[in-house]
Amino acid sequence: MLRTVKPDGGRHGGRHRRWTAARAAARAAAVGIAGAACAVAAANAPALAAGGQPDALPGREPLPLERLFDSRAVSDDARPGAADFDGAGNSLSAQDLAAAGWTPGRELAFDGARLHWPRPAAGKPDNVRAAGQAVRLGGRGEALTFLVAATAKGAPGGDATGTGTVRYRDGSRSTYRLTAPDWRRGPLTTKAVGLPHLNAPGGRRSETTRLYAVSVPVAPGRDVDSVVLPQDPGPDSDLHVFSLALRGGSRGWTGTWAAPVSGYAAVGPWTDRTLRLVVHSSTGGPATRIRLENTFAPRPVRIGHATIALQGKGAAAAGAPRALAFGGQQGTVIPAGAQAFSDPLGFRVPPGTNLLVSIHLPGKVPAVPVHSYTSQVSYLTGDGSGDRTGERGAGAYTGTLSTWPLLTGVDVEGGPGSVVTLGDSITDGERSTPGANGRWPDLLARRLQAQHSLPRLGILNHGISGNRVVTDRYPGDGTSTIMSGVSAQHRLERDVLAQTSARTVIVFEGVNDIRAGTSAAQVIAGLDAIAERAHERGLRVIAATIAPCGGFYDCTAEAEAQRAAINRHIRGGGIAGRGYDAVFDFDAAIRDPQQPDRMLPAFDGGDHLHPNDAGMKAFSDAIDLRELV
Repeated sequence: MLRTVKPDGGRHGGRHRRWTAARAAARAAAVGIAGAACAVAAANAPALAAGGQPDALPGREPLPLERLFDSRAVSDDARPGAADFDGAGNSLSAQDLAAAGWTPGRELAFDGARLHWPRPAAGKPDNVRAAGQAVRLGGRGEALTFLVAATAKGAPGGDATGTGTVRYRDGSRSTYRLTAPDWRRGPLTTKAVGLPHLNAPGGRRSETTRLYAVSVPVAPGRDVDSVVLPQDPGPDSDLHVFSLALRGGSRGWTGTWAAPVSGYAAVGPWTDRTLRLVVHSSTGGPATRIRLENTFAPRPVRIGHATIALQGKGAAAAGAPRALAFGGQQGTVIPAGAQAFSDPLGFRVPPGTNLLVSIHLPGKVPAVPVHSYTSQVSYLTGDGSGDRTGERGAGAYTGTLSTWPLLTGVDVEGGPGSVVTLGDSITDGERSTPGANGRWPDLLARRLQAQHSLPRLGILNHGISGNRVVTDRYPGDGTSTIMSGVSAQHRLERDVLAQTSARTVIVFEGVNDIRAGTSAAQVIAGLDAIAERAHERGLRVIAATIAPCGGFYDCTAEAEAQRAAINRHIRGGGIAGRGYDAVFDFDAAIRDPQQPDRMLPAFDGGDHLHPNDAGMKAFSDAIDLRELV
């Protein structure tokens, strides 16, 4: 087995381990804040002042957010003049919001936080312009999530950014930096929802408007007392807050399987069908829940019923499927852009086992969020076949699927937490044997299950075929045939930081960037930004060197030079030699010593870019399991 490369060159347990422990202790006592709508990382991370006095407005008691509303963002299409979101008479369409499932008072779950769309009717105050107001909010959590947007005076502008404060019951506080993208020009790739119209003083216009869910850290284990919003960002822009909530954390749960949304794909349309999706657990537990996501969608999706079972043969279950519930109900409706967790179910999930998750879609479904490359056959029924989720047999499942629609996670009760593998098609398992669960994260999970000295962590595969660190492939809005996802930086919150009990992330990306002409400096900056944001959330960050691709049609000499530069940076430990907690040298694991720009023929999946099953095993074997915890 290859030895793990230490960023500082020392042996296991040496100076790097001491530095990591010191930094972890510092992070436990000092919370750095990333203000980010995925694309924007915090410029600084002020410390938690234990025992300090809150910096609040003297004599002002915290109030519920709704009591502070002073801005009208939403108008009825028939009365556009009833609201003025940006000071120029423009506003969001109440009809568009309703069509997206964002009705007054509706719960909206994003990244594990349960937000609520404001209750006031169209034309009434429904958000607050941040200006240092104190908001009443209690509880504990691992992050604080805001539903926000920026507006600019006059023409559409850029982000609005400000620094606020979280106050804790023990008298301490921490600061955070919150960035809200512009409601008309912000990135579509990080939006919570996109609406097709803008209500202007002269009537409705076709223009995409946006709202964003942005998360910042809070001090772990401390009871929050209130949140002070950022000060007014200045005369040219406003930062609007519609809702905020603590993300309660996922203690008591471990992720056993996950797949990221890679795009929004047109289907069928499907009418009254049942999907039966085949997924593979990494770790086990006595109870389970699933996560469904309507990411990138413009409309709600109705879930009629869902079940889970162990796989027998093909679409047949090994036993009677067990019914899942959502808030005590058989089904649920997931608003555009949002997610839904099922209720806990006393169903034991064994480690390393194929599961069948069946989902009934009772309505007409023209498009769905999908994970596009699965290396696994799943199943579906024909149009008009109704709810077949409870059937043990395979007879109704006459069609097959090569994607995973809607389903993004399976969790198990208990367990020590999860490792997220953030990657591209190599992590996604392309060129590994289909249906064999031979992706390198699967093999890593088996190694963990086979040993007894370390926690048996869940392994969550967040590889997307074609994904890049720096640039988006999927545009973030509408149906598309491009299913390579938004950039690793833009999906970091959803696919890593908000994953169930995530403790460690392994970042293995960059080859698609250099093949597309992105410079080493840009990729390095992206990797370092990912590491910085993950560290601010308390995750352990491990970088893997980029594997060789010589012989693939666009792996040119220039691309090889960029790969070598990125790998030197990774082996050096990232920012100032301290950006990564460890390095896994995947390049050294499979390269040909005689031709270092190519992988050994024994590991080549046939195209000189994607390793075969033996190459996947070489990656897994190159991982020092001790570095995961």
